[in-house]
Amino acid sequence: MNIAFIPVRCGSKSIPFKNIKDFCGKPLLYWNLLALENSKKIDKVIVATDCKEIKEVVKEFCFKKVKVYDREEKNATDTASTEDVMIEYIDKSNLKDNDLFILVQATSPFTQSEDFDKAIEKLKKEKADSLLTCARIKRFFWNENGTPVNYDYKNRPRRQDFKGILVENGAFYINSVGNIKKYKNRLNGKILIYEMSEWTFIELDEEDDWFIAERLMRKYVLKQKKVKIKLFVSDVDGTLTDAGMYYSENGDELKKFNTRDGKGFDLLRKAGIKTAIITSENTKIVENRAKKLKVDYLNQGLEHKDKLEAIKNICKKENISLNEVAFIGDDINDKEALESVGIAGCPADAVEDIKQIPNIRIMSKKGGEGAVREFIERIILV
Repeated sequence: MNIAFIPVRCGSKSIPFKNIKDFCGKPLLYWNLLALENSKKIDKVIVATDCKEIKEVVKEFCFKKVKVYDREEKNATDTASTEDVMIEYIDKSNLKDNDLFILVQATSPFTQSEDFDKAIEKLKKEKADSLLTCARIKRFFWNENGTPVNYDYKNRPRRQDFKGILVENGAFYINSVGNIKKYKNRLNGKILIYEMSEWTFIELDEEDDWFIAERLMRKYVLKQKKVKIKLFVSDVDGTLTDAGMYYSENGDELKKFNTRDGKGFDLLRKAGIKTAIITSENTKIVENRAKKLKVDYLNQGLEHKDKLEAIKNICKKENISLNEVAFIGDDINDKEALESVGIAGCPADAVEDIKQIPNIRIMSKKGGEGAVREFIERIILV
């Protein structure tokens, strides 16, 4: 078994609650958990914390592999080492000596699923005892006595010809359970290096690190990330409709839907993606429209926070995570759900608070004018 272990505490002197502080639109801890959840080699993920707030946030993610472990108070202090809490968990768990134990640090959010998978494969292939991640830094280092560390200043190399030096980037470490129990250390014996990109060197320890890391994350990770969607959810008023209020001469309420949006639901069904409509309204019109579109789930009459709960309930029934959900909405009662799903979208005329959600996809079309179809074709069915 391959167990990933992430120790996180409430306390942080430099950045309060940094492990769940917003980072590129999600709590910092989310990014490593997402990569671990999607890893082919990781069987189980343990978040070891002493913090109620962190536990609540982790549970909101609805990741299937992730479990929370309540670490002892003595191993959640400033003076306790990471090894202390590792050994605490190992001693209390029924793990085998040949199980792999992957220590993952939340302050390095750049790690991708393939990094974990490739590193585990490398460790097994080369029959090493342990492994750590490094980044290659092409900088010239000096000793305090005025002597160079990693180059000959008399023959100063060009950057493209300079090999640089490897430095720990703190992303993750791999060792066997047996070795950790015996040597009380994350590393021992024959140690391998898993090299990651130079820009992964930065760790989130200070406020300035945060600003730099978010730019790097958006540049190198988020633009590449493709989420496999298993559930598509749409709001109604202002999204599937133009948000107009129409009434007949008899006082009957009417709504204007778009045929092209309807075809989008048909495309999703053919692609094997489940569909749902959630709305704060409760009308026969929406019920009839949902039947015509053959949606899998219809939830009407929902309050502000109920939309996210409704999506979570569907995820539970379908055995999927929130990261595998795409949701399009337009107003503030959609915000919490939009901030929680894997892919969020909104029509061109959505309210400004919704457009400001990090990483939300803003359509070129307005609600009721084909924005849902655009979201489906441009973002999901690609």
